[in-house]
Amino acid sequence: MSLYPEQQEECSAKPVIYLYPEQQTEVEVSLDYDGTLTAAYPAYENGWRVTAEPDGTLHDENGNEYSYLFWEGENDADYDFSKGFCVAGADTADFLRETLSGIGLTPKEYNEFIVYWLPKMQGNPYNLISFQSERYTDGAKLTIDPKPDSELRVFMAWKPLNRAQPIEPQTFPSFERDGFTVVEWGGCEVTK
Repeated sequence: MSLYPEQQEECSAKPVIYLYPEQQTEVEVSLDYDGTLTAAYPAYENGWRVTAEPDGTLHDENGNEYSYLFWEGENDADYDFSKGFCVAGADTADFLRETLSGIGLTPKEYNEFIVYWLPKMQGNPYNLISFQSERYTDGAKLTIDPKPDSELRVFMAWKPLNRAQPIEPQTFPSFERDGFTVVEWGGCEVTK
């Protein structure tokens, strides 16, 4: 039992960032995170500096290749579960595939999301899922140079449940990939 029951439990955020320029481009990405950065790959040294290819392939200054930028951090954000979805654990893969595709992720992106999160979710009787917007982006600000033409940041907060509960469904604006596109997905299990 927490000594501070009104306080949100720590949540470990695990986002990945894809960079899709129209032509090979040197890109700098920095993160202003309202929490503690616990891991990054490639190493985060006052930001990332990479050469990005149109297919999303990234190279660092030593020529090492990456599929995306990864970071992990811990914070005590109070995520909003006023709207979202209650999904049976067994239905989670189909739900995520359909929902993430509708939000704007490509099959490569949503499959990597599902491979990461599904093992933690599919065995639960239910999962309460809410995709965060400003509550996430305000606490994890990205600065990208050059500035992207289109940016999609998808962050899922979720809680395992023993039984279904009603919740007002979320809706999402349409997303168009135009020009230099940045896509980020991440999530955290909220344990309160």
